[in-house]
Amino acid sequence: MQAAQQRNLTREQKEAVGILSIGTFFEQFDIMLYIHMAVLLNELFFPQTDQNVASLLSAFTFCSTFIFIPIGALIFGWVGDNIGRKSTVVLTTLLTALSCLTIAFLPTYAEIGIKASIIMIGCRILQSMASMGEVIGALVYITEFTKPPIRYYAVALIPVLGYSGGLAALGVASLIVYAEVNWRGIFVFGALIALVGIAIRTKLSETKDFANATKRLQIQYNVSPDEEDLFYDASYKKTSFAMFCTQCAWPLCFYFVFIYCSQILKSQFEYSVLDIIKHNFVISIFPVISCFIRAKLSERVHPLILFKYSLIISFFLFVITAFYLDSNPTPLGIGIFQLLLLMFTPNGYSESSVMFPHFPVFKRFQSACLSYAFSRAFMYIATSFGLIFIIKLIGISWGLIFATSCVSAIGAYGCFYFLRLEQKNIMI
Repeated sequence: MQAAQQRNLTREQKEAVGILSIGTFFEQFDIMLYIHMAVLLNELFFPQTDQNVASLLSAFTFCSTFIFIPIGALIFGWVGDNIGRKSTVVLTTLLTALSCLTIAFLPTYAEIGIKASIIMIGCRILQSMASMGEVIGALVYITEFTKPPIRYYAVALIPVLGYSGGLAALGVASLIVYAEVNWRGIFVFGALIALVGIAIRTKLSETKDFANATKRLQIQYNVSPDEEDLFYDASYKKTSFAMFCTQCAWPLCFYFVFIYCSQILKSQFEYSVLDIIKHNFVISIFPVISCFIRAKLSERVHPLILFKYSLIISFFLFVITAFYLDSNPTPLGIGIFQLLLLMFTPNGYSESSVMFPHFPVFKRFQSACLSYAFSRAFMYIATSFGLIFIIKLIGISWGLIFATSCVSAIGAYGCFYFLRLEQKNIMI
């Protein structure tokens, strides 16, 4: 028997969606600002006398975004499941603001030596750890604060603002490079905006799912959330793995579009760093558009159905792109395939509103965080090194097709797993 449906958001729900969406925008802006300005900042905060050491430190700073995400998932997943959803989104925003403010006033390598490199790496680690708690916190909060089908639309708005924040960061990075704007002022601005976001988020109330479940456990069973393992469904580990699978497509798309294709444009068409930044800014507009379209469609079409067709379309796009790159590609042709892949490759966020309710309340936040974190960390690292190896071994066409086939099969498993769970719920 299906629960009562909700077609419109209440005033309180609209405020919550607005607060969390805007917060996610500025959170992603702060996080992505460093990535897009890495070329400039690496020269300032890492030793340049030894290029090998500089390259290693820069690479570690970039990879820390993915390596330390699982640790952040463990920490903030526990906070979210034991202290509350509201506390988590406030705490993660605070940590991001502090790291951003530290970068803004951090002396350069020329001033304090290797300490600058260590502190910069520490700030990036802190941002990466906080990012997972912030994004998942917003998604879980909206999921528990609304009911289908309007839930699907409300949750899907979070990645729209997230991608918009990344796009804004890229635009600001371009401005800094072209107009020689003081980059420290931008980080101060980002930190101040985050602090304003904290003040706004403190007005959020705790979700009813978490608050009611906590009270029920304490009254009926006299146990704490830590002891709730007695009441878990034994299948939740399979559900966590299925969610892991649904997140694997986007890292492949991100790496291929922004890293691999950028290298092609640089090596084959002599694109400068500025040319690549400008190119990436244009194509980055399309994921925002795509996410918004999916959000509107989710009001009428089940998110898992959208996920399934996105997976199929992106698979064939990757196949066509693979053969195109192996022929006589042009910058325009590469750009078209890049924006199509960004528009159709599923990001895994929009479907979370369907997946989260299949986890127990006190396991939901941590399970979601760990699934997202490990999929991101594993796939970014595997893609970064694996794609290069496979392409060298069997060529760009079949190498890319092989990688895409594996990722698509994994994503399909996760999709059909949750489709079966949804079908069971309808039949009950």
